Amino acid sequence: MTKVKGLTGFQLKYIALGAMLLDHIHYFFEYTGKIPLWFAQIGRIAAPLFLFAIIEGFTHTHDRKKYFLKIYGLAVLMGLIRFGFSNILHPLVRGDGFFPQNMMLSSFAILLVALQGLAWIKERRYLKGLTTFLFPIILPFLFMPFYRIFLTSGNQMGLFCLNLLNSTALPLHFSIVDGGTATLIVGIAMYLCRKNIKKEVMAFVIASLIVDLGQIVLAGVPLTVHGLFSSYFEWLEIFAAPLMLMYNGKRGKGSKYLFYVFYPLHIYLLYGLSVLLYR
Repeated sequence: MTKVKGLTGFQLKYIALGAMLLDHIHYFFEYTGKIPLWFAQIGRIAAPLFLFAIIEGFTHTHDRKKYFLKIYGLAVLMGLIRFGFSNILHPLVRGDGFFPQNMMLSSFAILLVALQGLAWIKERRYLKGLTTFLFPIILPFLFMPFYRIFLTSGNQMGLFCLNLLNSTALPLHFSIVDGGTATLIVGIAMYLCRKNIKKEVMAFVIASLIVDLGQIVLAGVPLTVHGLFSSYFEWLEIFAAPLMLMYNGKRGKGSKYLFYVFYPLHIYLLYGLSVLLYR
């Protein structure tokens, strides 16, 4: 049997899992001052590799609805836990006020809705496709007037309900720290070029640099070599590009449920350990 060269989809996911674990060890234990920065720097390649896998999965799955619901359902559950930390589960919050803000699955769920819209547009179902594509993009702007009204009137119950929706069933890409708007923009660019791996990877690199460096410029932060490697190193995600180019188009062997279990499990285990160590 001839061995196919390159990396399979599962092998890319395993690399992403390793990088993500390093990143989250830094994320949860940075306060100790003992975790090297390079854990987080290497971790920058994790999200792009998972994004690449999400687009591949969406493109080739036989049941897009089921594929979406697995990601969306887990995103809602984790969002509910996150909401609980900030509103109800105060005794479980770490002594310095820190609790997990991870919402990457919500970012992927938002992207999948937009991609389904593009898929329907390609099938010439223009009204349904355009509506679906635009919905997750403009949703934050639909929420803003209600936030203003409730803030002005001091309606705490209204704000509570909006925040609950934002954390769970209707996540807003503007409000997500890990991914959010950046994942939406980069993911759409990659999907539009997905038929050619080189073009898809080039779209990823260009879109990522525009988004990452653009955020630094808009924040008014001076672009220095030291800053780009010490404080504002999100752009290091472009080093996931060579790994994407090594993808051989094969799914490979592995557990398709590993990520769905590993992602939330390792987050809450690491957070629990960080709380115990802090105390």
